[in-house]
Amino acid sequence: MSAAIGQTQPAAERERPAVAGARGTTPTRAVVGALLRKELRVELRTLESVPAMSLFAVTTFVVFHFALNRNTVDGDLAAGILWVTLLFAAILGVNRLFVADADQGGFDAFLLAPVDRSALLLAKAATLLCYLVALELIAVPAFGLLLLGPSLGHALPDLVGVLALGDLGVAVIGTLVAALAVRTRARDLLGPLLALPLLVPVVIGGARASSPLLAAGHGGGAPARWLLTLGLYDLVFGLIAYALFDFLLED
Repeated sequence: MSAAIGQTQPAAERERPAVAGARGTTPTRAVVGALLRKELRVELRTLESVPAMSLFAVTTFVVFHFALNRNTVDGDLAAGILWVTLLFAAILGVNRLFVADADQGGFDAFLLAPVDRSALLLAKAATLLCYLVALELIAVPAFGLLLLGPSLGHALPDLVGVLALGDLGVAVIGTLVAALAVRTRARDLLGPLLALPLLVPVVIGGARASSPLLAAGHGGGAPARWLLTLGLYDLVFGLIAYALFDFLLED
């Protein structure tokens, strides 16, 4: 019997690392997909973020329509109104991004799971990106109807690319700031205070790239240097968020 025990013990010891390795190597893509589906289902059930963001944007456009005492805008003014409105509407989604996880123990459950922690960063950034796309599907047509002088159709193909680069920056920076501020008492105040200065370059780049597209005599595409600026800014903050996110979860 002692010999049998001696033979079974090494086999069990050899199996333990394999099991642990299997548990610790859950594909990041599968984890991100599961988390993203969970976030979108929660939003569809509660309707906490996207309706509020869309209503804020449309209301702001209505206010600009009457406050400027002008029937239409174009060029720099149109681009500035569009991007500033989208920025402040996005802040509403950023503030709510991690609230449920902090209040209902989602952080603790995720830390106990044998998965890569960067999966939560990717899932939350993808969630915020989906919110922004849904927002713009409502806000951009409303902007064209209420304020924009030139036809939106000729600018739309190039404008979609500019909005996509801006959305990536807002999603990455918003996710990083939301994770940093959610554990504080004044998270509703601290989040915007941290996010707005970091998002100013996104607004500047997006507005400068969109201005020629929204001009009355539009004949060319978005300036390449501003598109490159937006892309570089997105890349830099993507790397910063990836490097810092694990420490934010620990704290």
